Amino acid sequence: MSACPETERFAALLRSLKSRSGLSYEALARKSGLAGSTLHRYCRGTSVPQDYGSVHRLATVCGATPDELRTLHRLWALADAARAAAERGAVSQAAGRTEPEAPREAEPNAEPNAERKAEPNVEPNAEPSAEPNAEPGAEPIAEAPTTAPPPALGPASTPPQAQAPASDGDRAPQPPAPDAASPPARQPRRHRLRVTVVAAVLAAVTVSAWVLSSGRSPSGDGDGAGGRKTGEAVRPLFSAGCPPVIAMGEHDECVREVQRLLHAKGADIGVDGDFGPQTLRRVTAFQVLAGLQPNGVVAEPTKKALYTSPVRMGVWSPQKVRQRVREVFPEVPDKAVAIADCQSFLDPLHILPNTNGTRNWGLFQISDARLRELGGTPRKALDPEWNIQAARKLWSRDRDFGDWPHCERAAEAPRSPAPKRT
Repeated sequence: MSACPETERFAALLRSLKSRSGLSYEALARKSGLAGSTLHRYCRGTSVPQDYGSVHRLATVCGATPDELRTLHRLWALADAARAAAERGAVSQAAGRTEPEAPREAEPNAEPNAERKAEPNVEPNAEPSAEPNAEPGAEPIAEAPTTAPPPALGPASTPPQAQAPASDGDRAPQPPAPDAASPPARQPRRHRLRVTVVAAVLAAVTVSAWVLSSGRSPSGDGDGAGGRKTGEAVRPLFSAGCPPVIAMGEHDECVREVQRLLHAKGADIGVDGDFGPQTLRRVTAFQVLAGLQPNGVVAEPTKKALYTSPVRMGVWSPQKVRQRVREVFPEVPDKAVAIADCQSFLDPLHILPNTNGTRNWGLFQISDARLRELGGTPRKALDPEWNIQAARKLWSRDRDFGDWPHCERAAEAPRSPAPKRT
């Protein structure tokens, strides 16, 4: 079975990186910590990893550039979305094949009871009531059932109808009055019902139009989560034009609004309307700094915080990061800078997911396990000073960078002589 276009593009880039590295599958497996058979499936396009962490490690071992890593992340997101859609389609087809069997099981039990209950109640009431009245005159009886349901009108309308054949003179002035009176007695009720329904519909349409024009979500709360205005500006993320959840792979004006809000808070992010890996990292970092669940998707809590939170996302420049890393690692300054550059491109807000559901955080990509060990939190890990000092502690145990084994660029970094002490 051939791979879908998204998966094939993802696999083609992996094959290109693998070919350029000159390494065998076995060598790549040892360096990236993945099984050789798994790498074969990824490169052939017969399998898509559920998490990006393993792909990132593999690409780093192959010497991928930052631009190539960003492209690979985008292609992986599209391939993963296509895989999930295919799985949902298979499940829905399987469910559709089983649905017709359910009614056949219910019919044997439902039909006998329905027939037994319907026959005694309907037939005895219909036939005996019609036979006594049918003999005096056939025409009045045909009209009687239509006027019989209202209790007040049934008795009054029956005598004039029975007397109608007796005299044409009597029928002209008086009998038409009861027949003409019965519809008007029912018409006001129907008219009032129609008026009530129309009024309700108009009210609903009016409220909906007001909601759409104001950008308010019907479920919004009183403090602005439902799309209230900030001054005179409408909050587009809460309008009907944006989905409840904005996530990786989307490309539209709603994503552009998310990027614009992040940029306004100081984030280094392009405003291009493409929810790619950089936007994913910035959204996750904002959620950590704002005290939200860092799930990387823009749902209602994140939308509200983007408009109301005072969080600022300005970070150290790469020059400042290099300088501080050299100061904290005077024994191996070049090696330490190369490790940080390889792990995060010197981005203090860099966040990377792992295949086991954990994540790495900040400049030196401190793992969740190491964070717990060092008494840190994701919020602390995004502070560049804390992250550099945490990396120093990990390095000081054995005076090596054993926590960062998958960085070829760092392995090739020149060793700097230790500074002379004065």
